[in-house]
Amino acid sequence: MRRWFRSYWDEEDIWFYFEVDADGWVARQVELQGAAGTPIAAASLAEWRHARDAGAGRAYEATYGFTAEVPVHEWEGHDPEPLTRDEFDAVWRRARGHLRDHRAGS
Repeated sequence: MRRWFRSYWDEEDIWFYFEVDADGWVARQVELQGAAGTPIAAASLAEWRHARDAGAGRAYEATYGFTAEVPVHEWEGHDPEPLTRDEFDAVWRRARGHLRDHRAGS
């Protein structure tokens, strides 16, 4: 079963939004920085794997970033706030559109 939550990292002023699978691995991740909530990442593990296998992993990371590399049960010091899927998806769509428009043409 999937779950969605967000956590704030005050040292970098970043909100992290996560979609996590039943085993605790991050399936999708969004990062929003600063008071304006500027998207700096919106990555999908499945998309990244596909891009990597096609030889385009670096291009994918340059546009969308990457997901956490360890399952959430190994994390320390985060205070997750539960989200609904709809809440996560709204943030995901906004961040993906922003990154696609601002980084793909760079």
